[in-house]
Parts: sequence; structure tokens; C-alpha cells
Amino acid sequence: MAPMPEIDLLLADLESSRIERTQSIKDTDKFCEAICAFANDIGNSGLPGYLFIGIDKSGEPTGTPISENFLTELDQIRKNG
Repeated sequence: MAPMPEIDLLLADLESSRIERTQSIKDTDKFCEAICAFANDIGNSGLPGYLFIGIDKSGEPTGTPISENFLTELDQIRKNG
């Protein structure tokens, strides 16, 4: 897979009103809070927010498997507002 420079830069950046990282795929409260903050543009940046799942605090992938079922659950969180 080809590198994605924008994603690499975002992963290297600190968490902010646009960037949230979590190693866990079970922390639905954190997902809900991040999705809500991004939807409301809490930082008033006018830019998209990114929720990185399976990423440690230093921006490195943890190897956490992301299943189709998990993506469906995440989509439901987004839809429920």
C-alpha cells in the first residue's frame, strides 16, 4: 500500500479538536464524544476531524484488528448522533 502523506502527518500530530486516537475498539463512549465534537466543529476550524482507532499515543499502529462488524457498529454510533 502506498504511503498517505496527509494521514502520516495527522498521525504524527498531537491530539487536538480535530484528532483523537484510541488503542481500544471497545471504548464506545470515547467514539461518541469524538464523533460529536467533530460534527459540531468544536475547534471552529472548518476542517474534518479524524478518529484513529488502533493507534497508540505516539501515533503508531497497535495491530488491533478492525472487522466489518466493528465498522458497522461505528457507523451506527455516527447515525445515532
